Amino acid sequence: MDLQLKDKNVIIAGASRGIGLASAKAFAAEGCNVAICARGQEGVDAAVSEISGHGGKVVGEAVDMTDAVAYRVWIDKAAGELGGCDIFIPMASAGGGPASEETWKATFDLDLMCVYRGIEAASPHLEKSDAGAIVAVSTTAAVEDFAGPQAYNAMKAAVINYASAMAQAFAPKGVRVNVVSPGPIYVEGGAWNWVKDNIPDFYNGTLAAMPMGRFGNAEEVANAIVFAASPAVPFMTGANIVVDGGFTKRVQF
Repeated sequence: MDLQLKDKNVIIAGASRGIGLASAKAFAAEGCNVAICARGQEGVDAAVSEISGHGGKVVGEAVDMTDAVAYRVWIDKAAGELGGCDIFIPMASAGGGPASEETWKATFDLDLMCVYRGIEAASPHLEKSDAGAIVAVSTTAAVEDFAGPQAYNAMKAAVINYASAMAQAFAPKGVRVNVVSPGPIYVEGGAWNWVKDNIPDFYNGTLAAMPMGRFGNAEEVANAIVFAASPAVPFMTGANIVVDGGFTKRVQF
């Protein structure tokens, strides 16, 4: 299948590792121009090196996405460097953890407000595209009880709700908005790697509940993100695509 992505301009906020990096590499492999940011310049430079080599333009910059002004400025700058923005993907996350004042504030600022601020900044560029698309990233922890009450689950549920409303608002403007919600994804050095090393009973219990007998990987989620963002599915908007190997037990409707 031709995903019709060649020469499209993609901005990914938070893509120096894990699913973000895998997505950036997948878009580049399709012939896209890619702009990424993350908090640390060293990680950004390493990611740009990994993503480069597919023929498209790749740029990266260290940005603190909790700085609303700097984040919006970067998106405008990235669109200028690429020559526009056809696809925007906000990836930033503070991760999970026990509920506290600190975790609620951190997840609100990164997991929810970075979606809102990013879409607001990217929308003038997306509306000029003939294939404008946004893909937000949530989690299956937003749609089923998982690991107890915590801010991460609640904020990611809010992302799905907000993206659904934006899909309705943006449809007349020719911009599609979808969500990809991964289940447990194992990445070296990532959250589940930490759980495996520090909370092995929880890790093994989660693994035992996976119908496929394994965790997912970043590339499997990235492929879903690339497909959802691509002009190959121009009639799909407002969807929440679950990529979890059957981990969630609800009927997916």
